[in-house]
Amino acid sequence: MAATVVRYLRSVGSPTSAGPEPDPVLDATLPRPELRAVGEDERAPVSPAEFRAVLGNFASGVTVITAPPGEGEDGPAGFACQSFASLSLDPPLVTFMVARTSTTWPRIARAGVFCVNILGAEQGELCRSFAVSGADKFAGVAHTPAPATGSPQLDAVPAWIDCRIHAVHTGGDHLIVVGRVEAMGAAGEGEPLLFHKGRFGRLAD
Repeated sequence: MAATVVRYLRSVGSPTSAGPEPDPVLDATLPRPELRAVGEDERAPVSPAEFRAVLGNFASGVTVITAPPGEGEDGPAGFACQSFASLSLDPPLVTFMVARTSTTWPRIARAGVFCVNILGAEQGELCRSFAVSGADKFAGVAHTPAPATGSPQLDAVPAWIDCRIHAVHTGGDHLIVVGRVEAMGAAGEGEPLLFHKGRFGRLAD
């Protein structure tokens, strides 16, 4: 598992194998919710509202990132994720971004693995169910263990990518998670679910 993930787990009190103490410089970058990208005495160059409005013009696909349950956990973890992309062909790497304040990320970090489920055009409600906080996101959702990591592979998704955490980098109020692809598959048909300006959409002829 990536060293950054290990440092994160130490910061939240999770057991890890014995090793050197975390670098105090890197300690300052740990994903603690109280860490701010812009200081209290600074003014951000653009407002959050303007940032969202402008970036909302970029249409993207939609995924659900899942991970198997950890020791003592009742069930698997998962969340809806728009910020996913391919990263490298050799070695095969993908990346997704997650907020530092996410309550699901620590569970994925502990698992050390994840599956990217790429959603189809008819799966908007499935996406919404994974976008809520504090609910049983997997209630009524059919899934099977992905072949390499055992992460939930959701039924009827157009494609899935089974990964192990390769690295974690800081990016302002988010973390940039890099996964090394261990297995993948695609149904080879169906349209993607798109997200644009705060709404779901689909391809048109």
